[in-house]
Amino acid sequence: MGRKIFKEEHQIFRESFGKFLEIEVVPFIEKWEHEGIVPKEVWRKMGENGFLCPWLEEKYGGSNAGYEYSVVINEELSYVGANGLLAGLHSDIIVPYLHAFGNEEQKMRWLPGCASGDIITAVAMTEPGTGSDLAAMRATAVREGNEYVINGQKTFISNGINCDLVVLAVKTDTKASPPFKGISLICVEDGTPGFEKGRNLDKMGLHSQDTAELNFVDCRVPASNLLGKEGQGFYFLMKKLQGERLIASIMAQSMAEAMLKMTIKYSKERTVFGKPISSFQHNTFKIVEMATEIELGRALLDSLIADYIAGEDIVMKVSMAKAWIPEMANRVAYHCVQLHGGYGYMEEYPICRFARDVRVIPIFAGTTEVMKVIVGRMMEL
Repeated sequence: MGRKIFKEEHQIFRESFGKFLEIEVVPFIEKWEHEGIVPKEVWRKMGENGFLCPWLEEKYGGSNAGYEYSVVINEELSYVGANGLLAGLHSDIIVPYLHAFGNEEQKMRWLPGCASGDIITAVAMTEPGTGSDLAAMRATAVREGNEYVINGQKTFISNGINCDLVVLAVKTDTKASPPFKGISLICVEDGTPGFEKGRNLDKMGLHSQDTAELNFVDCRVPASNLLGKEGQGFYFLMKKLQGERLIASIMAQSMAEAMLKMTIKYSKERTVFGKPISSFQHNTFKIVEMATEIELGRALLDSLIADYIAGEDIVMKVSMAKAWIPEMANRVAYHCVQLHGGYGYMEEYPICRFARDVRVIPIFAGTTEVMKVIVGRMMEL
């Protein structure tokens, strides 16, 4: 593959996972798109084959594998367009909260199910009136004896319908100054009285990804479901958001590579005025420009992944990547649809779905604009 972060065992794993996707996922993508959800049974099959949380220690049901395996899984899912199956969100964004900040009792209670696919996770931060401004959240958790009483609403929650366990960001101290010091993370299990799953939201893309509203009305959970200590939630979120932004960048980069590949194939086969559309100079130049940008994105991303694996501080670099790679992928999507002509607007061609799905990546995990603010502050501008 020519990528220094991977070895032969990773390539063998990639081939194995690719075969799994060919059998268990790819034939059903369109069906799941129409149904608006990926069946839970698919998650369990992922778990049975070791494709969920491969980095977890064996005592928690994992394989104690390196992050390279998570990269392979996320890339391959995006290459085939199975973006509704957000295994990366579960395995590499949410479960790390439990692993890093949970106590041993919590980890033994939840992590094995996360690895097997019996527990699907969601993280609930965004509220109807607050997006990137987490300090402005209004959901509250009031301590009453050995319980927390939770009230509030969350929206745009990925895995919101399927989730068995939600890592919920709430205010446990509404008078804290500054406000972010009052935020805590509390785990809420599906079926808890007062925890209500709202509608499966109708989105531009990612149709098979269940994105929902979650409501909490006098929802009582054991105080033992608190992750870490009260008031540490914002710190936990900031620490783990870097991993989320890396996964988002991996998704966007992989989708850009897949879109270019399918477009080159199409533009070589499709003829206009007696010759392939790829041979017209304007189109040739456009394809070359896209290929160059994709190559630049891959170089940045692989360097970033290597730094992350090495345990280096990636806050600035991952913010740059999250600001640039998803925007690049959307430029690629636009031009690839254009090169497909009218067929690019037809759902029967994968480019149509890819173009819809990739549009959200510059928005979630922190918008492009927020990423630029972070980088600007780090540059002391």
